[in-house]
Amino acid sequence: MQYEIKEENNFKFIEVGEGDVLLLLHGLFGALSNFRETINFFSPKYKVVIPILPLYDLEPNESTVTGLVEYVENFIEYKKYPSVSILGNSLGGHIGLIYTLRNKEKVKALILTGSSGLFESALGDGYPKKGDYEYVKKKTEETFYDPKTASKELVDEVYNLINDRSKALKILLLAKSAVRNNLEEELKDIDIPVKLIWGMQDIITPVFVGEKFEVLLPNSELTLLDRCGHAAMMERPHEFNQILSEFLERVTQPTE
Repeated sequence: MQYEIKEENNFKFIEVGEGDVLLLLHGLFGALSNFRETINFFSPKYKVVIPILPLYDLEPNESTVTGLVEYVENFIEYKKYPSVSILGNSLGGHIGLIYTLRNKEKVKALILTGSSGLFESALGDGYPKKGDYEYVKKKTEETFYDPKTASKELVDEVYNLINDRSKALKILLLAKSAVRNNLEEELKDIDIPVKLIWGMQDIITPVFVGEKFEVLLPNSELTLLDRCGHAAMMERPHEFNQILSEFLERVTQPTE
């Protein structure tokens, strides 16, 4: 199912369903298709919202994790959402963590899957050479336990991003910003319920990262999914949605 991308006040976003807001934050190479199964499952019960992060539109000096957090803050303020539950994958999880630290009264619950903020190896053994399709294909496949999950469409999308000089620079700046912005000392201040859903075969943010988050976040719980890499909502959507649904029903109270 295709969802309409709305444009309001210089924001682009998807907004489907009614009810409490479930805000989905994609990662550095994320696409709306990453959350297709999540939208389908949750939109009958929640207002599912995906702001399209301006990864390639920020000025170089604003191409930081905090620059993206400010964008999300402005978006939520513009939409006048009274409260949100945030699901963040990879860099999206990092953004969700910082947003929560800044706006604790706004966040009912936080769900992280393959989140940066402590450790990540998104660029692996270096930035790919321009025009090296096979390298890009290999690195994209490594995102998943099953390399077949990396469709040709997805590989082509990543390849085209990397071969756009301006976009490639923004990706590099954001990736370096994520590595520098380590939240280890601040996580103790997030006391809302946090669900950690981690792929056991995630090589970008390995299992020990999820385990470290569980230790540092005082009200968190970790679930590991076998035969799963860095994008659990794509690779194990049925299990992911069930785990997330049970968590949200348990820890959040519907708004009257």
